Amino acid sequence: MTDKLRMSLSLDLDNKWSYLKTHGSDKWVDFPSYFDSVVPRIIDFLAQRDLKITFFIVGQDAAPPKNHASLRQLVEAGHEIGNHSFNHEPWLHLYSKEQIEAEMEKAEAAIREATGVRVRGFRGPGFSLSTNTLEVLQEREYDYDCTAFPNALNPLARAYFFAKSNLTAEQKKQRKALFGTFSDALRPVKPYQWQLKSGTLTELPVTTMPIFKIPIHFSYLVYLAGYSPALAKFYTRVAITMCRLTRTEPSLLLHPLDFMGHEDDEDLKFFPAMNMATDKKIALMHDFFDLLEKHFHPMPIGEYVAEMRSRESLNQFEPRFAHDIAVD
Repeated sequence: MTDKLRMSLSLDLDNKWSYLKTHGSDKWVDFPSYFDSVVPRIIDFLAQRDLKITFFIVGQDAAPPKNHASLRQLVEAGHEIGNHSFNHEPWLHLYSKEQIEAEMEKAEAAIREATGVRVRGFRGPGFSLSTNTLEVLQEREYDYDCTAFPNALNPLARAYFFAKSNLTAEQKKQRKALFGTFSDALRPVKPYQWQLKSGTLTELPVTTMPIFKIPIHFSYLVYLAGYSPALAKFYTRVAITMCRLTRTEPSLLLHPLDFMGHEDDEDLKFFPAMNMATDKKIALMHDFFDLLEKHFHPMPIGEYVAEMRSRESLNQFEPRFAHDIAVD
């Protein structure tokens, strides 16, 4: 197989405060930020590779005028902007429909004020997803959701995070669906449509390795490289092969911490691979992209969804989430 498949790329622009909040640290309440240093670094990396991707922005980060210059740089560089909620609470799936509507409206307004962009795509914080969220997105005329994360290692990732956190028992209960549940691994890896009361909504899952349903997003690759760069590159080659054999066009996910090292922020050392130096991480990222771009043509999510709709029909599924029963 010599033809290139498409590959959509996105980055959840989670800020320092959102990581600390999810982790259970009180240091988040003053909304500490690393945007001034990390956003130019990410833009430079993408410019070097002539890449355009989708950035999912948190409304709380778009609201303060001090962040507007950093966020406008993303638009000026030609990147797509999406909605990552306002408060970045990974228990968004526990919100009522009215609360979700208010959350979306507030985030959309803040992002538009900061960037001049009307968002058309959404990713839930911590991969939090519910029928209420999907209904609100469809009613607000979003083009797509890309929250689903069919990852068999979700429970292990959550257990690791809890073990490193300062969370109380009540906070852990609130975050019990963080990163998704094991049942999420049963969902498709390829795009599909949700059948909703008021219509349909395109879902573009964060791609995991076809058949095996184990993660292939960049933070996981960097984590593996902390043990062995050779292992991480071999793992990436296996993922590429599996995607090509199954004709899976991957939707791959980046985070700011993929471009930050231990010298940047000691407060975030509880995250995997944050003991690595920044220059080593960025060199690894170039290595991963060198491998991927040999076989896939990268583009932002919105562009990918538009092209996909023009060339194929999608399977449809009714949303069924265990937490919907508790919320209703």
